[in-house]
Order: sequence, then C-alpha cells, then structure tokens
Amino acid sequence: MNKKVFILIMVLILISTTLFAQDAAINYNTHYRFPVSIGVEYQSLSPFAEYGSTFNIYEVSGALRVPIPPVPVLQPTLKFGMMAFDSRDPAEPEKWDNNQYFGMLGLLYSDRFSKNFEIGAELLGGYAHAVFLNLIPELDKPVGVPNLLFEGGAHINLDPSYNFTIDIHPNVKYLYSLSPLKDFDGLIFGIGFSGHFRFGQDPDAPGAIIRSIRFDTVKFQPLFAAMQSYYAKHPVGKVKITNTEKSSITDVEVSFYQKGYMDSPTLAAKIPELKGGESREIGLLASFNDAVFKTEGVTPLTGEIIVKYKFRGKPAEQRESVSYDLHDKTALTWDDNRKVAAFITPADSALRNYSSFIRQACKNAVVAGFNEKLQIAMQVYHALGEIGVIYQVDPSSPFTKVQGNPMIVDSISLPRDTLKRITGDCDDLTVLFCSLLETVGIETGFITVPGHIYSVFNTGAPSRDYKKINPDREMSINVDGKLWVPVEITMIGRENFLTAWREAVKEWVRYKDDVDKRGFYRTKECQQVYRPVGLKETDLGLQYGDKNNIVTNFKKDMNELVGGVIKEYRVVAEKRGRKQDYNKLGVAYARYGQYGKAEEAFKKALQIDPSYIYAEVNLGNLKFLKAEYKEALAEFNRALDIFNKKGIGNSSGALKVLLNISKTHYALKEYDKAKSYYEMAHKINPAKVERYAYLGEVSSSEGRGAAVESHEKDILFLEEGE
Repeated sequence: MNKKVFILIMVLILISTTLFAQDAAINYNTHYRFPVSIGVEYQSLSPFAEYGSTFNIYEVSGALRVPIPPVPVLQPTLKFGMMAFDSRDPAEPEKWDNNQYFGMLGLLYSDRFSKNFEIGAELLGGYAHAVFLNLIPELDKPVGVPNLLFEGGAHINLDPSYNFTIDIHPNVKYLYSLSPLKDFDGLIFGIGFSGHFRFGQDPDAPGAIIRSIRFDTVKFQPLFAAMQSYYAKHPVGKVKITNTEKSSITDVEVSFYQKGYMDSPTLAAKIPELKGGESREIGLLASFNDAVFKTEGVTPLTGEIIVKYKFRGKPAEQRESVSYDLHDKTALTWDDNRKVAAFITPADSALRNYSSFIRQACKNAVVAGFNEKLQIAMQVYHALGEIGVIYQVDPSSPFTKVQGNPMIVDSISLPRDTLKRITGDCDDLTVLFCSLLETVGIETGFITVPGHIYSVFNTGAPSRDYKKINPDREMSINVDGKLWVPVEITMIGRENFLTAWREAVKEWVRYKDDVDKRGFYRTKECQQVYRPVGLKETDLGLQYGDKNNIVTNFKKDMNELVGGVIKEYRVVAEKRGRKQDYNKLGVAYARYGQYGKAEEAFKKALQIDPSYIYAEVNLGNLKFLKAEYKEALAEFNRALDIFNKKGIGNSSGALKVLLNISKTHYALKEYDKAKSYYEMAHKINPAKVERYAYLGEVSSSEGRGAAVESHEKDILFLEEGE
C-alpha cells in the first residue's frame, strides 16, 4: 500500500509540472518571496523492515524556513518535533512504546512554477532522543536512547494565498541508534500533510503597490525648440534615483516623456541592477517631434520622468512630474556658438527658389574661368541689397550683450523671416547669407569675434591658387588646403561686395595674435550636433527685385576683382619684360574672357622670341574660342611638330596640344581624326585625359552635340614649364 501511495505522489508531481508551467514573464520565486515561514505537520509513518512486532507510528513536527534572499528557491530549514512509536504487541503492549524527540537542520529546494503551485525536495539531518517509559520496569523511570536521524523527501505545495500554503510531503527517514539498542534502526517511509504561514505582505494585494524608487534630485533646464535634434543625444536635465529596498531591483529603465510633443518616451538609461540603498544620477534625453516648432514665445510644460523596473520579479513603474519652459524655434542661449548652425536652413524651398532666380538673372554676366562659387556669393550679396535687406541692431538683445552669456535668451530669425522683414542683426544676416549659399551647394561657415558674428564660405580653390582669387594672400583663409572667403554681411545694401570682403578680413586678421578670441565654425560640422530646425514651408510672396540692378552691381564688383587679379600679372610683365611673364598675362586675360588683351600679350611674347612655342599655341587657343577652327588647327599642328623635333613629344605641353587638336577636329565634326589624336594623348597620360573621353567614344550626333556644347570653351592654355 505504501508503495502505491508513493507512486501516486510521483504521478501528481509530474501532472502538476505539466499543467502549471511557469510564465516566462514572471519569476514567481522572486515575486512571491517571503522572509520566513513557520509550519506544523502531521505524518503517518511506516517502516521498511519489521521491528519484531507491529507499531502505530506517527510524527508531529514544526518547521522554520528562511529563504536565501538572492536565491529564494533555496531555503535553509530547521525541523523539530516528535515521532511516537505505539506498540501493538498483545504480550507486552507498553514495553516498546517510545517517543523520539528530534531536531534537524537541512536545505529545502522549492520551485514556484506557477502562482499557486510549488514543487521541491529536501535533505535534513540531526539528533533524535528516544524515551522508553516502560523498557525496564524494575528501574521505575524512563530510559533514554540517543539516535541520529536523517530525512530526504519531496514537497508538493498548494498556495491558496501568499501567506498560507498546504504541503504534501512524501519522505524517507533513516534512524540510526548510538546505543546497543538497534531494534528501531532502518528506513521509515512517511507521507506528511502540513500547513505553513509565511510572513510578509502579498505583492498582489491592493495595498502592496511597489514603491522601491525615491526621486532624490531633479534638475531641469529651459529647453529650446531649435535644439530639437541636440536633445535626442544630449541631456536636457538630470535625475537622481535611489533604491529604498534592502534588496536589489533589476531591469531598471529611465525615460522622459512629454505628452503632445513626443511620439513615445525617450529612453535615457538601462541599469541591469540597482542594489539596495544604491543611488544613480542619470542624464535625461528628449526626442521631441515637430510639434515643438509650432510653439510661440515661451510655453510652460510639465513632463514625466518614468522609471520601470522589477522588484522580486514583479514589474513596477513609478513616475515623477517635472515642470520647465519651452522656448520657440527662434530662441537660443549663447553657451555654444555652434548652435547658430541650427538656423541655417538650405532645405527651405523658398530660399531655393530665390537663389535659382539670382543665378538665372546673372548667368550671362558670369566670367568664364573665374571661381564660380565666389561669383555666386557676390550675386547673392547684391541680390539681397536689391530687395532692401539691411543691418539693424536688435534693440532688446544685441549680439554684443548676449554673446557668451548663457543666462540671456537671444532670438535669431529664421532666414525666411529675415527675407520678409528685410532687416536683421548680424546673426540674422549671417544665417540668411549662409543658407542661400548652401542651397546651391556652397559650403559655408561663420566666424565669431568679440561682439560680432559674420559669414565665411569655401571657394573650393586650392590654397596654392590664391592669386586666382585675389593677389593678396591674406584676403582668403586657408582651411585644410582650400581657400575660404569671409564676408562682413552687415554691409549689405550699404557697400559693395569687395568692401564687405575686405572688412571681414580685417576683423579676422585683427585677432591673429589672439586666436582664442576668434572662432571659425563650419556649418556642416556644427549641424552634425545641431541639425536645422523644422519648417512649415509657405510661399513668402517675396519680390525679388530688378534683375538689371543685380547684374550691374555684380559686374562692377567682378570688373574690379578681375582687374585686381590681372593687374599683378601686368605689372610683373611690364617690369621684367620677359616672354614668360607676357604669356602668363595673356593666359590671365583669356581666362577672364578678355580675348583682345590676351592676343596683345601673346603677340608681345612672340615679339620678344618669335619661336616661343607657348605663346604660339595660346594664340591658336584664342582662334579656337573665336570659332576660327582651321586657323587654330594650323597653329596646333605647327606647335606639335616643334615639340616632336625637340624630343619632348611626350611632355605635358605636347599632351595639351594633342587634346587641343582633337577638340578642333571634333568641332569640325571630323570625329575619326578627333579620336586618333585623343588616343595619342591617352598613351602619354591616361589619367589626365580621362575627362575628355567623349573625344574618343561619342558616336551619335546627339551625343556629339551635347559634348561639344559642354566643352566648347574648355581649351587648354600653355604656360612655361610644360
């Protein structure tokens, strides 16, 4: 019978394990962990061997269990009680009666695999003292016998509530006598039924809401809509949280949420474990949506700091409100000059349309051969002056007052707003000018000096070619081998571009011995931190001004600028009187479209040396530009013969002549000859002729026409040394 009961218990254990699988989302052992439990148990016992007579055996015991806090499935156990042996021998019914008073220590493993069921196993050992009341009648007193007692068993627990559990306890005991009385030594099987009271509060009870986190310190700063992208990666404030429990909380997540201005909470930190009493300071992030750009002025807001975590395996959440001010998209503080880049908005379609108008208006006035980006900057400068844009100091917060003072909130107008208002402070005009240049792909930046900010842009020209920009080396700034041009943008509408350029250079040079007082910022680098503000684009209804006035003012500046560049070549040529210098002067004239003066310079070089091959080729180039292709071809062929006779037919100069001959045949639609001369040039240096591959590859008339049109003025001039 005992074996059948034992088998039944094992079957129940297996069924329970199958039916009540643990929910992976909750660790029931941790969630329902208790500090200590006490219980009482009754067992009916049956020995595996006969004692010589039959006995009724039962056990009454108590137990104290204390779970190990980090590992609550392991529960050190103290068990104490009494086993009563009642003899049923008819001859001597009382002689062998005895009570075993015992105490044992051990370890219980108990796994709570669902809310209401546990299964486990135990191993205990200890001391039992047997008391025989009638073993020796002559003594007329009890006889004590010392024993060792060991127990191993299983537990199936039904948990109707957090504090109370019912335990079915199949087990096997082993009794070993330390005296000569060995009659009761051996294994004893038992099935116990017990009830246990567990101390602590039910975590599922209404009054047991977890509040393990204390918000010790919350620091929040005023926020600015223009810094929307910055706040996603840089803290907007700080919070200090403390775990008030004695034990750890786990899977801690700290987020910030602002209703109406965020699509979801922004995660700031993940903490795997926060130990009991431990504190942690966390920087809060904020991923705002575009709704922040719709605010006007200062908007008071109340957001929430959200902390999610697990305590004893149970998910918990706490929230803390925080109030702050949100400034609109025109506001900022000057604690970091790079913030200006957030107001440079080249994606604005209104600005793109305006810059396209400017370029179209000036396209016939562009000087071929002169730096294109510098010319576009000049066109934009004069176009802004034409519509009446002027500099006006901000009366409420002038730049001289707000620069470097993070306590003062300044306002920068978006470029589209400055265009509508046609007035602005130095920061307003700087972001407007930079934005317009950026719309056409010109890299920009800004320079700060004490009390002032102004624009700068990248011409893309190598630093070694500074004379092609301006003969004065100091008129450009060398940045990573490229020439940048500064512009004193506050002179719009009052002075021409060259004056604004010179004045900006003076500001830059003024602090060359005190570079800590001047700052150079590249827009694209700053916008990696401070992305442009979001815009709700609308038509500006902008009057673009008179095209003729824009072109006239642009031409005046270009004539002066080109004249200044050429002047140095002319002065050198007239002073030295060398053929090489007159040839360079002629190339400079030709580069800027002054073909008549270029011809005079080349002929002057030939007067000095009638056999001077470089001037001869360059005269042919002028004839090509005038569409006198037959005459140009004669000049090029004569020059090629000279290069070959001198044994320098593979030189850089000869390569240029071959390409010029190929271009000329191409213009004459003699495509086979064009291809032949191109291939000759290709053999000398494939890399240098790659951009002219159309000379050897185009086959359709349509393709030929497009290629000629795009390269019709791309003729190659020769200078000494080639």
